[in-house]
Amino acid sequence: MRNIPIAKPLIGDEEIEAVVEVLKSGMLAHGKIVETFEREFADYLGAKHGVAVANGTAALDVALKALGIKDGDEVITTPFTFVATASSILFQRAKPVFADIDPKTFNLDPNDVLEKITDKTKAILVVHLYGQPAEMGTFKEIAEDHGLYLIEDCAQAHGAEYNGQKVGTFGDIAAFSFYPTKNMTTGEGGMVVTNDDELAERARLIRNHGQRERYYHVTLGYNLRMTNMAGALGRVQLRKLDEWNEARRKNAKKLSEGISKITGLTPPYVAPNVKHVYHQYTIRVEEEFPLSRDELAQKLGERGIGTGIYYPLPLHRQPLLKELGYEQDCCPNSVEASKRVLSLPVHPGVNEEDIEYIIQTLRELAGE
Repeated sequence: MRNIPIAKPLIGDEEIEAVVEVLKSGMLAHGKIVETFEREFADYLGAKHGVAVANGTAALDVALKALGIKDGDEVITTPFTFVATASSILFQRAKPVFADIDPKTFNLDPNDVLEKITDKTKAILVVHLYGQPAEMGTFKEIAEDHGLYLIEDCAQAHGAEYNGQKVGTFGDIAAFSFYPTKNMTTGEGGMVVTNDDELAERARLIRNHGQRERYYHVTLGYNLRMTNMAGALGRVQLRKLDEWNEARRKNAKKLSEGISKITGLTPPYVAPNVKHVYHQYTIRVEEEFPLSRDELAQKLGERGIGTGIYYPLPLHRQPLLKELGYEQDCCPNSVEASKRVLSLPVHPGVNEEDIEYIIQTLRELAGE
């Protein structure tokens, strides 16, 4: 039976050799290799500063701390995302305020964001979900008109573009993740990105014990540094990112061509002015399909096709947020999406035969 996993990190000889070289050097902790990776990643995006950290959640936390988000502040974001988007706000003792999503793109709806702005709102935290950029032109206008910080959660969008400009460069500050299933990986790791010199300096202080020079600590900080081993892996992966993203886009196009002909399945919508990099290829399983979303996932798994549900429960309905008193009846588009979405394999390890097998299996399960 075939085995097509939903995600597959691509680690080759070049990555292994780069990490082994660091191990042999004995310089394992944060050092010049990480600093080079920071510069290369920032240059790739067209940004001024990259600040490498231990993971993507740390990147969000450091970004919010660098902005000075604090107790009593409100940050508007989406409930249809991974929990770290909201928990990073809670870490500041600030309040996540959830606005609904556009049901076509699954990204934050600017119109609903406007409805949620109050005198306590300090920032909008936009997520580029599944690798599709959010409507950044509109969000920049909203942030500027209301004097708000604009934060980008780019954990799933390495190399994605809006109007030809890479995400992570539109707002005041951005956060990336390099978890193993991302479009590129450092094993674990993250990156804070900004064009603001002062924010970059704050982020560097926060990630390294608040020290501007060794053993002189000017603010409260953490140990959230990236290792040289992770940095070496990231440098190699970055050089391959564009090629891998194009493979994802090619696979997504073939999947959509086949799935669009199957009744009850809706392939991903792609906005005309963006470059979607398909961290996930996510379809909607509609009511007219003969199987429920969960039944379809089970049947695909039985046939060797990996799937994922990102995400089965919107954040405002998570026990953590429910206990904090969050309204359960808000964000109907997010609630509906959580019942319909199903992600299929799209990563560069998927070949043409795999795609044909996935499409044919879906046709059979649809009774077509």
